[in-house]
This record gives sequence, C-alpha cells and structure tokens, in this order.
Amino acid sequence: MNSVKKQAAFFRKAKNQLEQQLPFVLYNKPNSDLLIGIFQSDKKEYQVKDFTETGFVFAPFDGSQILLIPESAAEIVQVKWSKGSYYSSYFNETASENTIARSHFEQLIQKGINAIEEGIFDKVVLSRKETVVLNSQDITAIFTRLLDEYPTAFTYCFFHPISGLWFGAFSEQLLKIHNTSIETMAVAGTQPYSDNIIWENKEKQEQQYVTDFILKHLEGYVEEIKISEPYTMKAGQVAHLKTDISGNMASGSGLRDIIRILHPTPAVCGLPKEIAKEFILKNENYDRDYYSGYLGELNKNFSNAQQATDIYVNLRCMKITDNVADLYIGCGVTKNSIPEKEWYETVRKAETMKQILEIKNT
Repeated sequence: MNSVKKQAAFFRKAKNQLEQQLPFVLYNKPNSDLLIGIFQSDKKEYQVKDFTETGFVFAPFDGSQILLIPESAAEIVQVKWSKGSYYSSYFNETASENTIARSHFEQLIQKGINAIEEGIFDKVVLSRKETVVLNSQDITAIFTRLLDEYPTAFTYCFFHPISGLWFGAFSEQLLKIHNTSIETMAVAGTQPYSDNIIWENKEKQEQQYVTDFILKHLEGYVEEIKISEPYTMKAGQVAHLKTDISGNMASGSGLRDIIRILHPTPAVCGLPKEIAKEFILKNENYDRDYYSGYLGELNKNFSNAQQATDIYVNLRCMKITDNVADLYIGCGVTKNSIPEKEWYETVRKAETMKQILEIKNT
C-alpha cells in the first residue's frame, strides 16, 4: 500500500472511531514525519490511578480525571506524513472583536495585578475562552493543516466521550523520562515572532519565575540538574522565552511525584502555585476543562518501542463540538502587566488557531 493510501486509511479509521464514540488519539512529535494513531477497541472508561499504567494520557487543568487510552486495549498505527499531502479547506466564517469579552478580561487582569500588589502571590496566569462558528467538522482537514503549519510542534487530535474532541499544536514539554534521565523546560513570555526579538524585563521576570520554581521543587527528586541559558522559541506566529532543564531521577522518586511537582507549572498557573490556582478557579468564571492540562505517552514511547514517558502541556488548543470551536488562550500576569497589552496577547494567540480554521478577524 502506498503512502497516500495508508494516510487515507489512517484518517478513515479515526473518523470511524469518532462515529462509534470510541476513544482515539492522533499525534505527531516535533520535527517528525511519523504520525501515530492509538485506537481504543472498547468503550470502557480507563483512567490513570498511580502512573504505573501504560498508554496515552489526557489530563485536565485540575488533574481530577486523567483519561487513559491503554496500550493493552488499543491498536497502534503508524504512517509517514509528507507536508501538504492531505489538506482540504472549507472554513470561511468571520470573527470580530467582542468588546464585552475584552472588558471582562481586562477587569480580570487588573484584579490579578491588584492581588500581586497586595502580596497574595507573585504571578498568576489568567485565560479566557473564545467561541467561533465553523461550516463543518472534518478532523482530517483540521489535523492535517495543524501538521503543515506546525512541523516543529507536538500536534494532536484526541477524542474521548468524557472529554469530547480536542486539537492542539504546541512545543511546551512538561516532562520526558527515559530510564532515569529526565527533561523538562521553563517557558514564559509571549510576543509576535520576528528575526529581531527583544525581551523586556517583565517577560524575563516571568520566565525566571518558572525556572526558579521548577529548580526549587525538583530538589530531592532530581539529581545532577543542568539548565540552559534562556533563548527564544518559535511557536507558530508567536515566540516564547525558554530554558531547558535536565537531570537524573533520584533514588526513591517516581513519575507520580515528578508530575505532581510540575503540574500545573507557573507557565499555566502562577506562584505560589496553590494560591494562584485558587484565584484562577474563583475568578476566571469558566471551566478550563483540558486546556492547560497535559497529554502524551505514559511509560511507553510508541514511536520507537522503548520504555519512556513523553508528556506535553496542553496549550494552544481548541475543543470542537458539532460546528462550534472553543479556543482557549491565556497570558502570564505580573506586577508590571498592562491589561490592554495582555488582552492583545491573547488575541495574537487566538489568531494562530483561527488561521488553522481560516477565520480572519475584521
């Protein structure tokens, strides 16, 4: 069977799973030409209990119900992908700025700034949901456009009757473990991508918060920690400030401990973590659902059959229900934040998803 026919069969299988309401995930790792599909064969609702399970995980922001597609109850299919080989276009709705949403979000940002000035926390990440109308729901068109537009990102399409249908493309890796080696990253700060990016103090400070948090809380769990200098990471049409962190798991520490420490990171929550999380849940006035949660391979690297865990933060994502797409976008707030600028940061982030749906702001 040639590559085009294999791709067609791959996406046909995903559509059949969706029609039968059977869990599945399609994903592509950064800079890889290999598409991986994991198709659950039954309708049982598997969940992660102690992180010794093997399969693909999908966790919400609050970490309460971690979905699992177990390897033991699924068929794993891999196909090669070539850019531009399977894309169709059909979206043409127009979106305009919602002044009410803008006002509410800027008020939320100001409330976060006030709390920082009062000494309640040092940083908080606040978000919003934007809903757009589509002409159709075609998982092949959406996913393949993500693949073409974000070849250096982790790109996915996930469905489960509990979570619904989600798509995303991002480069923020929560955790990678192989044997005893561990890799993670500190990512924060956002601005439009260009060849001459200059990071302001507010963005450097925000990124340093994330780095310091990770280093402090991994003490005792990870040894021989190494960190890189902060550098610019391109993510679609925007850029972030990133620091790589690596080391070896200490004797007695486990995967459950590490994930508990890292999630939610200051990049999606704030500092101190629990106080910032409480503020988010009380003030955002909407359910983040699986946005800013995490997903990926648990105790198994399906792409090369070596035992590993490879998990990413679920940012730059959207949930599709019938002909409606919910886009999830957020921004880090510090004492130097300006509500108007933070609003436009979320507008830029939403635009990266709208480009996939071919929706243009007016």
